[in-house]
Amino acid sequence: MNSTLPQHIAGYGDVTPFQGSAAYLDRPIPPRMASPTRRSTPHGSKLRDSLQAAIEACHPVDGMTVSFHHHLRVGDSVVMQTIELLARMGIKDIRLAASSLTSAHEGLVPYLQDGTVTRIWTSGVRSGLGEAISAGQLATPVVIHSHGGRARAITTGELTIDLAVIAAASADEQGNCTGTVGPSAFGSLGYAQVDAQYARQTIVVSDNIVPYPCVPVSIPQTQIDHVVKADAIGDARKIASGSTRITKSPVDLLLAHRVADVLHASQAMTPGFNFQLGSGGASLAVAKFLRPYLRDEQLKGGFLLGGIVAEAVALKQEGFFDAIVDVQSFDSAVATSMAEDPHHLEISADTYANPFNGGCMTDLVDICVLSALEVDTDFNVNVITGSQGVIMAASGGHSDTAFGARLTVVVCPSFRGRVPTLVERVTTCVTPGEDIDLLVTERGICVNPRRPELAARLKAAHLPVVDIHTLKAKVDKLLGVPAPQRFDDRIVGVVQYRDGSVIDVIRQRRRA
Repeated sequence: MNSTLPQHIAGYGDVTPFQGSAAYLDRPIPPRMASPTRRSTPHGSKLRDSLQAAIEACHPVDGMTVSFHHHLRVGDSVVMQTIELLARMGIKDIRLAASSLTSAHEGLVPYLQDGTVTRIWTSGVRSGLGEAISAGQLATPVVIHSHGGRARAITTGELTIDLAVIAAASADEQGNCTGTVGPSAFGSLGYAQVDAQYARQTIVVSDNIVPYPCVPVSIPQTQIDHVVKADAIGDARKIASGSTRITKSPVDLLLAHRVADVLHASQAMTPGFNFQLGSGGASLAVAKFLRPYLRDEQLKGGFLLGGIVAEAVALKQEGFFDAIVDVQSFDSAVATSMAEDPHHLEISADTYANPFNGGCMTDLVDICVLSALEVDTDFNVNVITGSQGVIMAASGGHSDTAFGARLTVVVCPSFRGRVPTLVERVTTCVTPGEDIDLLVTERGICVNPRRPELAARLKAAHLPVVDIHTLKAKVDKLLGVPAPQRFDDRIVGVVQYRDGSVIDVIRQRRRA
């Protein structure tokens, strides 16, 4: 992690440096914001003629904060529709507070350049938008937070939302809405629930307006001001793509199989164990390879958590887990399970991972399996920037689950495209090494020195345990050590830890 953090960052403010993943437990608990009050007209309808009419009714102003969820991922179209309308209205200096941004949002780049959007708070940025921000085209540093960190920032008032625009698979004219049923069903609305509760004004956009009342209710009418019938909210078929699609890569499948072997040997899979899968093809595929161990040992887990895929639903339906707790569905097919199974629970991002509430779900996880772009010899993990220093991925719930789990496993190949994954120091630190127990690669398994008993168990199972420095040396000998990247002084990104402290910064890459 960055040992030379500035005390103040222009466009961000004063910096509270990261002091350790558990440091927040010794600090005073910040007060929780009150939800805004609303009023309605008896027997009135909240339906508006268009998204533009709904936005105009919210009286947008320069400098406002507009939030979105990313449950439709690369299939989303609501973010671009909204920003384009605000730009045509002449609104400037918008703070865009999307729970994450994907390749569907590359069209935002011109709005960074013309001053429509000058600030972004999000858990992830990808594709051309990430490249533009890395090149300094956003007026202020992008703030990268975890999913739990976003909920914390909203509930404590650090991130105040003026307008939340929520895509829903179905809604009624009073604003009750859901993501689980409808032609564009995508599953959980967990990230949007916090926005709706705390935003000053909220618009629901749906391509499926149903007779009152909409059932089931993910977000109630009491938190909604306007409802819009849209021709389309996006394409739910594109949810399972990229990092949220179970891999078919032979190397990733090998890694997933090895992780299942590691989990069995670790003795962490005990009756009632709670399990979280992170994004990334190899980590998601682990669910498939757990089945033989669960079946052979007649072992039943408690709940499955996190980004839920069809394979996780299958494990629940086959009786290997008691429940699914779903803040984000990584496959549109998962929506059917949520709609029909009372033990497939939809939860908010607040319940999922906010460190400042009475008990988030990530604090109950026994095992989590996560991915990485880079891991260094101190087990620090980078899931934001590539080796070139370009913002290309997401923090997501990485640091949230790594902190809460009893056993945290990171799985990744030792190199990608002849670029080492294992490095001396990560380009950008997102999750501190103190919360990582194991690194699983195709060339060996590295155990954090904090867990000697774990190393002993894996060695007893004849698994290929190797010192992390030794593994790095082997990869360096095979590929060579890449020349270090050079960066300018300008900070283009601030990486918050889940408690709101700054764990690292992203600097603009120096041009050749």
